[in-house]
Amino acid sequence: MERIYDDILHEEVYVNSYTNGLKAFVIKKKNFSKAFAGYATKYGSVDSKFIHPKTNEIVEVPDGIAHFLEHKLFEEQEGNVFDRFAKFGAMANAFTSFKETVYYFISTQNFYENFEILLDFVQNPYFTDQNVEKEKGIIAQEIRMYQDNPNWRVYFNLLNALYVEHPVKIDIAGTLDSIQKITKDDLYLCYNTFYHPSNMIVVVCGDVDPQKVFDMVEKMEKTKEYQSLIERIYPEEPDRVNQKRIEVKLSISTPIFYIGFKDHLNDLPPYDMIMKDIETQILAEMLFGKSTDFYEQLYKEGLINQSFGFEYNCEPDYSFFMIGGESKDPDQVYKRVLEHIENVKKNGIDKNEFERAKKVVLGNHLRKFDNLEKLSVEFIYSYFKGINIFEYVKEINSVSYERCQNRLKSFFEEDKSCISIVWPIQ
Repeated sequence: MERIYDDILHEEVYVNSYTNGLKAFVIKKKNFSKAFAGYATKYGSVDSKFIHPKTNEIVEVPDGIAHFLEHKLFEEQEGNVFDRFAKFGAMANAFTSFKETVYYFISTQNFYENFEILLDFVQNPYFTDQNVEKEKGIIAQEIRMYQDNPNWRVYFNLLNALYVEHPVKIDIAGTLDSIQKITKDDLYLCYNTFYHPSNMIVVVCGDVDPQKVFDMVEKMEKTKEYQSLIERIYPEEPDRVNQKRIEVKLSISTPIFYIGFKDHLNDLPPYDMIMKDIETQILAEMLFGKSTDFYEQLYKEGLINQSFGFEYNCEPDYSFFMIGGESKDPDQVYKRVLEHIENVKKNGIDKNEFERAKKVVLGNHLRKFDNLEKLSVEFIYSYFKGINIFEYVKEINSVSYERCQNRLKSFFEEDKSCISIVWPIQ
């Protein structure tokens, strides 16, 4: 067991490595009444094509299988996992993202009993031809529900506009056609490949005993041998956007939109990814934050409201920035956003605004450390990218005005932008 103490954040983290490749982390939070525990695999919706680590053969499975697995793991031969957690007063859940699947619980009591359940059910899949067929109907219903969700549609339509080939454009749950192709054998193949301990981590956050946590993990790990790294295969993605515009109509009262900017600086080492992420966050706050003149002007004109916001997704194989919300005239906002970016590029960023935005980004990061769930999930996201979340404070402070100026010049290009709009049905 290794203890790591961060002098800047005064955070204490314990780490334990196992011979099968698993790593477990305890982020010690003294005097917190709640505790979080997560069991995560580096396996998400984009990982549908890979080289099998044992056979070295290329494998391609139907889209949506990572999400399908997440659903099925909660089903046991003798009932439902949620009932087991409820017995000990825990709130359990899971989610699948583009890159990860995370199973977790939050509790204020009976932590170790709940932790044992988490370690147990994630390692004991139960798939049959019958329960797989039954799940297809449930997930098909979920996909149809999301197709009617305006926020979901505007988001994935934007990804479809941004990306030509990359599977990030495909709904995390897959499609109605793709899930019908999923078999019991597909599920076991992907489970045995991606749910190997060498591709997973355990993260606990709370006032718990690290040694007891690590001993429980050691005792309950079923797989003892190490597995080599899994090589994912992604299609080559061109720099250009797929479409400049995607529009649909749904039952809403006010149009919803997202403007997207495709980034092209991929395959970066972890440190460069951290810096790119921080620089983009600072720029976004300077350009579009709620304290900017730009935001105030558009708000006064009634072009945007409180829903207006932005997000940057930075991964080794894809990166994009999105900004949007509700608007009576999304096209006018798009026009104004592009004009504003070009104006700032021409005149340079304001040094006082740079310092202000840097403080906002730092404050946003520090607030995560007061929320067990946010901190733990962010820790998982960062770890799987090879990034130490505790390094962010030092690197935010180190970002220079010149670095942000250079980042602005190389990003937010009009020809790599597009818009997704959901209009009300008239």
